[in-house]
Amino acid sequence: MSSCSGDEEKSVFAPRLRYLPGPAGCKKFQAKPAGLHLKEKDTKMNGPARFWVFAVTLAGMAVGMTGCNQLAARDQLNKGVDAYKSAHYDEAIDHFQRATQLDPNLPMAKTYLATALAQNVVPGMTTPENMKNANQAIDIFKEVLATNPNDVNSMKQIAGIYFSVNQLEDAKAWQKKVLAVDPKDAEAAYTIGVIDWTEAHKNLLAALQPAGFNDDGKGNLKVPKKVMDPLIPQDGPLVDESLKYLNMAVDNRSNYDDAMVYMNLAYRAKADVDFGNKSAVDQDLAQAQDWSSKAMGARKANEQKKNSAESGGITMGTGGSAQ
Repeated sequence: MSSCSGDEEKSVFAPRLRYLPGPAGCKKFQAKPAGLHLKEKDTKMNGPARFWVFAVTLAGMAVGMTGCNQLAARDQLNKGVDAYKSAHYDEAIDHFQRATQLDPNLPMAKTYLATALAQNVVPGMTTPENMKNANQAIDIFKEVLATNPNDVNSMKQIAGIYFSVNQLEDAKAWQKKVLAVDPKDAEAAYTIGVIDWTEAHKNLLAALQPAGFNDDGKGNLKVPKKVMDPLIPQDGPLVDESLKYLNMAVDNRSNYDDAMVYMNLAYRAKADVDFGNKSAVDQDLAQAQDWSSKAMGARKANEQKKNSAESGGITMGTGGSAQ
């Protein structure tokens, strides 16, 4: 059987989908009765000898068929990548499923399949059909992790799916698993901080709105004490954790403007937790304003850097030197 032609690997999306070498011509195997071309004297071999000749023949056929399945699986994988690139996700899923059936050990096949399945998950919807799609993708990513427990990509994909269907605690737990493997992952830390702030803010609105108030973003000092006091033990741990992980995100990526935006929001949430302590509230709001300014500065610098890279222009550093 001839060897596979070596197609160059191509990057598609994150998580990366890449082409594998395509199939070469795979000869069709046809079983032939053992001893068909044996000389007459060979046909009179004893029973054990005939058995071993037949066994060796079958073993050769099995190896050949396995090789053909592997080639066909690579072909299906490449077709799935093409379909995925064209946003034909159902077609991609079909090809990736065939690839995993033909060769369960094909590298990346399950990852590609789960990634394509995740495209059918509609963010914010918790209908039975949407949850079925979400759980199917999650289960396959978990199969990948069973083979490679430190596969950060699969962990992040699972966390992202849980986040999209509003299972925030599960999303946060999986992002913490990411950080256990890669403590420098700024996006994982950022996501945990965002989830904590989201839950704290949800608690705040649930307390304010029935009392006829909206969040003023400045500690809500005009709200009655009896409304705000129950939030302190409820939101305090969430706000503390949010600030911890958002700080981690900025430490790991100094120009992380989105994390700085949420640092602003988290300090405003801390002002709600510090309700009744004017000095603490004032400090919280000052920190919030400081992070808001940092976020705007970082965003502007990031946009300038992006535009410069696209145009090939020259930017000036803070010391006046060209960069």
